[in-house]
Amino acid sequence: MPLALLALAISAFGIGTTEFVIMGLLPNVANDLHTSVPTAGNLVSAYALGVVIGAPLLAVIGVRMARKHLLILLMGIFVVGNLMSALSPNFGWALGGRFVSGLPHGAFFGAGSVVAARLAPKGREGRAIATILLGLTFANIVGVPAATVLGQDLGWRATFLVVTGIGVLAIASLALLIPYEPVEPQQSLRRELRALRKPQVLLGLATAVFGFAGVFALYAYLSSITTEVMGLGESSVMWILALAGVGMTIGVAAAGPLTDRAARPTAYASLGGLAAALVVFYFTAHILWIALPMVVILGAVGFLMTAPLQTMVIRAASDAPTLSAASNHSAFNLANAGGVWLAGAGIAAGWGWTSTALVGAALASAGLAIALTAGRLDHNRHNTTPHNQPQEPAPVTQ
Repeated sequence: MPLALLALAISAFGIGTTEFVIMGLLPNVANDLHTSVPTAGNLVSAYALGVVIGAPLLAVIGVRMARKHLLILLMGIFVVGNLMSALSPNFGWALGGRFVSGLPHGAFFGAGSVVAARLAPKGREGRAIATILLGLTFANIVGVPAATVLGQDLGWRATFLVVTGIGVLAIASLALLIPYEPVEPQQSLRRELRALRKPQVLLGLATAVFGFAGVFALYAYLSSITTEVMGLGESSVMWILALAGVGMTIGVAAAGPLTDRAARPTAYASLGGLAAALVVFYFTAHILWIALPMVVILGAVGFLMTAPLQTMVIRAASDAPTLSAASNHSAFNLANAGGVWLAGAGIAAGWGWTSTALVGAALASAGLAIALTAGRLDHNRHNTTPHNQPQEPAPVTQ
């Protein structure tokens, strides 16, 4: 694989760390900025809102930029946002810093995935995209726990100063390792918007919304399930989250070669496996020797869908993939918000903590239904296209 992928993975590591580390530092932030923990929780929502707004907006702004320059610009925004958080004199500034930090998230992974796919040898695009996403999942195993401990010992601001430093290192890596490619003549906003309206792209985005909502419906409440259902102490929460991170990394690592072999079947297997695993977890969460490996399995089957969904969207968007690929990460964050809200509604209704698994299973099943519909439409399109007419590049690997 090209060395340039290392620069993209370093950037992804920094982005993943700043996205999730705030969850373990909310009490510290609340105490320092003289607010409540629930109010400090808005720092999580501010980041997600930044991702949803920033992904399509910055992708559109960067349509006429060389992708190397766009990636550097996006990481520059990331550095500014984290520095704002680290130096914030009050909660309002911290909220603004989190929003700014989230703005480049989706656009970076969108443009980065396109760059990775273009750099990879033919037939290995899925592995290249998975390499970037490994930086994101590795952040959950190493970056987030280490940054959380740092923030608890030296103050939460120290965490964001370190993440700012990672962002600066990422910019230097991008400048040195990403090859410059001039703007392609056909790149235009009109082409990007036209690609985004393709049925296969829209169905791919809808699959991501429902499929990942199934992941986050459970993951967001895993800390409470650890203490309230598994019967473990608060000190065990970090280790349970690390187990989930291990599973995520396994899933992303497996997704690369499986996507190159058969993208759509890999997505089917991930969504179906996620729904089944969530149902099993619902019935076994209180049995520790089953629940612990299930946490790893849930992370693995859930994140197995990352590379195939991103790859299929890029292929479906054909020669104008940047906006569509960035929008896919907006879909992931809509899934985050929607899955957490629906699962929380179940808890509020008195269904119990493990009901989050059933909510997640229903969402994953809906995602699978959408993916199967997309596959059927694609199969019908290929079968009805006359053999003597040129066909568009296939959006998926069969």
